[in-house]
Amino acid sequence: MLHTLVLATRNKGKVIEFRRILDALAPGEINLIGVDEFPNLIDVEETGLTFEENALLKARYTAHTTGLPSISDDSGLSVDFLNGDPGIYSARWAGAHGNDQANLEKLLDQLIDVPDEMRAAHFTCVAALALPDGRTHVEEGLFHGRILREAVGDGGFGYDPIFSPLGMSISSAQMSAEEKDAISHRGKALRLIAPHVIQLLRSLG
Repeated sequence: MLHTLVLATRNKGKVIEFRRILDALAPGEINLIGVDEFPNLIDVEETGLTFEENALLKARYTAHTTGLPSISDDSGLSVDFLNGDPGIYSARWAGAHGNDQANLEKLLDQLIDVPDEMRAAHFTCVAALALPDGRTHVEEGLFHGRILREAVGDGGFGYDPIFSPLGMSISSAQMSAEEKDAISHRGKALRLIAPHVIQLLRSLG
């Protein structure tokens, strides 16, 4: 049986990435659609203080409003030297939400005099599933690495061009989609939550 699942985001990069991972894990079982298919759906204000709180806020609202199972994620980049910032504010670090270039430039400026050995960072992704009946499930994935001194590569999105995965000499924007999915925070979180997504969707009949 084909189950419809709403992805609570307007980020086209995330839609493509989530669909690719879910299709690999449960081929033919899940029809993933984005919130753009619901013109009256508002963007939920991310008022949570953690990735988990924000992910659940979005997933619960979308499930309640659409009447369909919903999955959402909240993710961000935490830099050790900046005491974990930008963290939950990653998408709006430079002010306007989703201005990737401005966010990159601000972060690089903040680290301009920081030596390579002090540029450790990690991405966090919390994936949250919410059903219209109130049931939820949450999983978390981490992706460790360091911040480069300049943007490299044109793949991925967000901070990918300035993030070099642990043990690699390239940025995550230089990796193929499959390579990135295998080790990224989002890939890990979605693979962890996928069995619960499938189990809960099947329980709906």
